[in-house]
Amino acid sequence: MADHNDFGKIAEDLAADYLQKNGYKILVKNFRFQKAEIDIIAEKEGMIIITEVKARSTDIFMLPQEAVTKTKIKSIVSAANHYLEEFNKDQEVRFDIISVLRDEKRNLIIDHIIDAFQSFDAN
Repeated sequence: MADHNDFGKIAEDLAADYLQKNGYKILVKNFRFQKAEIDIIAEKEGMIIITEVKARSTDIFMLPQEAVTKTKIKSIVSAANHYLEEFNKDQEVRFDIISVLRDEKRNLIIDHIIDAFQSFDAN
């Protein structure tokens, strides 16, 4: 497996641990629908939290969360709708991004962006 794939897996595990330590219950990891994938589906205070994890070893070109494009958002929203229907979930949904970035000393920095898609217009 390529190094970037290993780093992505580490970032997803780190994000799941972070969410659990902050009171979230992990429902599903790597939920797939058609060509879309949701990294983490969690629950907290009766709300379903759809979480996209983005990792970068450097922010020279862009921050990790900047890699979540409109096309990616549409894909995640579509997969989330399928998950809600398939598992008969009738709860409020929130879309978050967790970015994982290595700093100059190679420490991993987590940034949890809550309600990251709120200003996105899917039309």
